[in-house]
Amino acid sequence: MKIYDELVARGLIAQVTNEEEIKEMVDNGKAVFYIGFDPTADSLHVGHFMALCLMKRLQMAGNKPIALIGGGTAYIGDPSGRTDMRSMMAKETIEHNCECFKKQMSRFIEFGEDKAIMVNNADWLLDLNYIEFIRDIGCCFSVNNMLRAKCYEQRLEKGLSFLEFNYMLMQSYDFLALYEKYGCNMQFGGDDQWSNMLGGTELIRKKLGKDAHAMTITLLLNSEGKKMGKTQSGAVWLDPNKTPPYDFYQYWRNVGDADVLKCIRMLTFLPLEQIDEMDKWEGAQLNKAKEILAYELTKLVHGEEEASKAQIAAQSIFGAGNSENMPECKIEESDLRDGAIDILSVLVKAELVPSRSEARRAVEQGGVTVDGDKVTDIKKLYTKDELANGLVVRRGKKSFKKIVF
Repeated sequence: MKIYDELVARGLIAQVTNEEEIKEMVDNGKAVFYIGFDPTADSLHVGHFMALCLMKRLQMAGNKPIALIGGGTAYIGDPSGRTDMRSMMAKETIEHNCECFKKQMSRFIEFGEDKAIMVNNADWLLDLNYIEFIRDIGCCFSVNNMLRAKCYEQRLEKGLSFLEFNYMLMQSYDFLALYEKYGCNMQFGGDDQWSNMLGGTELIRKKLGKDAHAMTITLLLNSEGKKMGKTQSGAVWLDPNKTPPYDFYQYWRNVGDADVLKCIRMLTFLPLEQIDEMDKWEGAQLNKAKEILAYELTKLVHGEEEASKAQIAAQSIFGAGNSENMPECKIEESDLRDGAIDILSVLVKAELVPSRSEARRAVEQGGVTVDGDKVTDIKKLYTKDELANGLVVRRGKKSFKKIVF
């Protein structure tokens, strides 16, 4: 199976323009394609994961990825899927986030001469002359068509600023700039980016002629992937300092039964034949599928050693074995009051709950155990001596930490 058919079989393709031509280029390693990443934080998250995996697959098939960091568009903010305007970020914050993205992407994509390249749209957007830009680019866009675009749909109900209205022009100009500077002939993005991407394709044809080869393709799950990156306690980051490898492993280990095979198909590099066999799995076998998913993705992001440690830790917890590889929370002297710490403070300190009120609720509902014993007293205290050897604190069935002094 060639790469384009594999992408379809894995459920990654939602919409395309010029499908036969795209298929021919991708299958024969002729695509120079870009995917954009807006640096709104100092780490990539699970919502970016599918795009990174796609870039890796296409590079392995001989195509050339361009990772576009939105250091310029970040000054405006993408209104797609938003009900309110993004917070303005300082120049220093944007530049710092861009550097963090570069380091993380290098785990997925091979950069170098004649390989993948990384560019920042700040290099061409920040120096634009506004009058020249509006005369040269703005005349290519119909306001009527823009107002019908899905990316503005939610914002029109509550109010769309003129600042954000410019985003489609900025993103479209990115494709034109990449086409002219690097021979970029294809753009990939999430299904929530379709209108913006079509704008780029049309801009190239209007500026360079109908024979200009500029193609658009969208991923099936990118907008859903953004939702996948969120949990009750916050985002799931690729930075191990923000989301430890064990927590990353557990996130994938706890996906829903209905999603596990879909995630394996889209995000892992396991052969499709092997995944097709898993389609027959049900019941307890789905737990095995979740372990495979969690291990493969943790290995991809954090390396084989961290993936193995996370897997062993999870198995020791569920199997009531040793807790050597379990993620730890260190209690400091400053956390103690009269030489002890209460259970609510332990739960908050360990980030098993977001607040003391949530901790109180978890204890009162019988959802907290310490070393296998259920805790029912919200005033339960633990001394320095009791913490010396480590206590395994568990909230519900899925959240664990080893508490050590």
